[in-house]
Amino acid sequence: MALLITDECINCDVCEPACPNLAIYMGPEIYEINPALCTECVGHFDVPQCVELCPVACIPIDPNHTESREELQAKFEKLTAEKPEA
Repeated sequence: MALLITDECINCDVCEPACPNLAIYMGPEIYEINPALCTECVGHFDVPQCVELCPVACIPIDPNHTESREELQAKFEKLTAEKPEA
């Protein structure tokens, strides 16, 4: 499952830097989440950091992008394998 930022977002800028996969970006009006990059922090943290930090609780699971924990883990492994080492 990916997460989704709803229009209750207040653009507080807390979620974007907390995302370890760089899945969160500023959209035309509010922050948005790229479902191809969102692993709900699987592989990084026990809980999604954006959800943990959001002051208005506007980041639910995206019903249009459902994935099992195993699929999220596989996505995390693929994303981290693609990152070039510094």
